[in-house]
Amino acid sequence: MALTVGVVGPEDLVQRVTAVGAPSGTALLPLAYRHETEAVELVEQAHSDVDAFLFTGVVPYTIATEAGVIDRPAMYVSYDGATLLRALVELLRLGHNVTQFSIDTLRRSEVIETLIEAKLPTEHIHVLPYRPGLTSDDIVEFHRTAREKHDTKVAISCLGSAFHLIENEMPSVRLAPSRYSIRSTLQALVLTTTGQHVGDAQVALGVIDLPEPDDALAADLITLGGSLAALPDGRHLVVTTRGLLEQATEQFSRMPLLDHLAARHTTAYVGFGVGRTAAEAEALARRAVSRAASIGSVAGVVSMSDDVEIVIEPSGEQPTTARGTESLPLLARRVGLNTQTLARMRELTATLPDGLTTQDVADHLAVQLRTARRVLKRLERAGLAAPTGTQQHGRTGRPPTVYLIRL
Repeated sequence: MALTVGVVGPEDLVQRVTAVGAPSGTALLPLAYRHETEAVELVEQAHSDVDAFLFTGVVPYTIATEAGVIDRPAMYVSYDGATLLRALVELLRLGHNVTQFSIDTLRRSEVIETLIEAKLPTEHIHVLPYRPGLTSDDIVEFHRTAREKHDTKVAISCLGSAFHLIENEMPSVRLAPSRYSIRSTLQALVLTTTGQHVGDAQVALGVIDLPEPDDALAADLITLGGSLAALPDGRHLVVTTRGLLEQATEQFSRMPLLDHLAARHTTAYVGFGVGRTAAEAEALARRAVSRAASIGSVAGVVSMSDDVEIVIEPSGEQPTTARGTESLPLLARRVGLNTQTLARMRELTATLPDGLTTQDVADHLAVQLRTARRVLKRLERAGLAAPTGTQQHGRTGRPPTVYLIRL
């Protein structure tokens, strides 16, 4: 299977990656930017053209990840100790003092370990590790401060935009990833992407429970590209694959099938199971359709083998006024979150009544950002959360979405 990998980064580094070449059966698509803040737009524009993304460094990768625009395998090329050693050798060749320098983006432990192995002193080395939200202006200010307060002799930067701002002010060098790092990262990314494509071929079985026969059902299921059969209990069995199911449900975010069924039936329950075997997928589908019946008059649930359950309701369904008075256990069962998580979300909503962001949820629940996004997405699907705008605070990349929560 031929794969296309989008290479995201400044033009010179993108050219460096493409010059190394890709593994057999893989094509590289250059996605060069002038400034790292353009990474989000490039990723969004290339979604339909690539199977995976390779970023030339941690900065554009983090910006795109924080913006939530990466929905397929993605990795970044690391700047290892060998990269730093080559830069130090070049600085020595040019007559610079390599015992007093400032360096950004790399971890301090990695820098110190590299210098110790090279038998170089470390007491006059200043390191600014990269963290989300760190801008090129922040990095430039770090190098300027290190020179003014600590008399550093050289600035070493991993970020092109920062390097171009300081190269005329002080002796500077820009790190570039080694051919070895590029090649090994590409190989790992291709293996990961190939593995996910195999996952797309996982069997997905659906069980549809309707109150009466429906001659239009087969036409509704065309987008799933599978087959439809009648079950002995009067329900319907749908056979498809995970990849087709993801496409038809927009990555499990909505199910047009439910809208069609809601227009023709007073009740309709759809459950899909995604498993490693047909037997496992069928068991998950039956569990999912039973769960759907406990949510409302029309609902869908996708169950997976790793105990993940995604609740989907008709896109046209509006939350009822009674939902605000539902008990937490009832809400938890309908939304697909545990009671404790909903209780913590109520606490957060009380402190931020005008809206909250994914970062607010992650901090309050002490979870990763991707987990916080899933929590908000489930609340949104259940009609308990709605995006109301974005938060503007001079952030790098796309500003975070603000959600209004009704719990």
